[in-house]
Amino acid sequence: MSDERLASPKVREEDKVQETTLRPRSLDEFIGQTKAKENIRILLEAAKARGDALDHVLLYGPPGLGKTTLAHILAREMAVRITVTSGPALERAGDLAAIITNLGQGDILFIDEVHRLSRVVEERLYPAMEDYALDIVIGKGPSAKTIHLPLPRFTLVGATTRIALLTAPLRERFGVVHRLDFYDHEEMRSIVTRSAELLDVRIDQGGVDEVSRRARGTPRVANRLLRRVRDYAQVRADGVITQEVARGALRMLEIDSLGLDDIDRRVIATIIQKFGGGPVGLDTIAASICEEADTIMDVYEPYLLQLGFIDRTPRGRVATKLAYGHLGIPYEKEQPQARLL
Repeated sequence: MSDERLASPKVREEDKVQETTLRPRSLDEFIGQTKAKENIRILLEAAKARGDALDHVLLYGPPGLGKTTLAHILAREMAVRITVTSGPALERAGDLAAIITNLGQGDILFIDEVHRLSRVVEERLYPAMEDYALDIVIGKGPSAKTIHLPLPRFTLVGATTRIALLTAPLRERFGVVHRLDFYDHEEMRSIVTRSAELLDVRIDQGGVDEVSRRARGTPRVANRLLRRVRDYAQVRADGVITQEVARGALRMLEIDSLGLDDIDRRVIATIIQKFGGGPVGLDTIAASICEEADTIMDVYEPYLLQLGFIDRTPRGRVATKLAYGHLGIPYEKEQPQARLL
């Protein structure tokens, strides 16, 4: 369900081609994430001056904020090759060995969803990251032999939305760790303006403001909304996205003034109307709206927390006064306490 939502920060099939076109190609083109970007700039300049490979880099934060884009920028800035894979795709140690033995000096291995690596693959990754070597076992039983294979100095760039699920030994092997945060409104305006130019979309400042304000502080969502509003403008208007045109399009798409869609509103409405405002357990919320608990935690909650609409407590999730106000539900200070399931 979450992957089908227009406001979902997760990548969809329709995004893949467009993201290649819209993706910044250098740090100078990359908008926002100022702290991480400046630290990465120093990392790049120092590595170039030494003629050495980059330290291993871990990027974490909600989906759609630019972790994959930054990995490609690192490769382009260092003029090296990047190999892209994901934690679930590396099922066996042999899968990792096949990829890692084909890396060249300074090349980048990008592993998305690195927290989902299997234990056997993760353990094989430790010596590769630390000692730049791989021990390959050939044969079985008494005749088995271990071959110690030196590797070129490569850089592992890991991306995760759930840094807490990374094991301590893996996390400690990353020399550089950066969190990516939601973008502020001005940064989102710059991103929408840049994307509109690249897509040859006619849009005025009112249209830019409306799309950027409802994009949940996420570039991927902004680009997706921009494409849908462009379609609406071509059919219902004169092809120019004004503030009124953008409002009409997003109203039809059920994206409200803060970028919440029907599922977001159902999450907070469930906490308020079914469970008296909380606290209520995550699994109970998930069962109530027929969604996976992990999806709620990874996809819905980060933005609702950013808005201050929900709080996480030891006993469960609680809807705040802001959430009541957004849904137009009267807020009573003494809320009945729901049973944590």
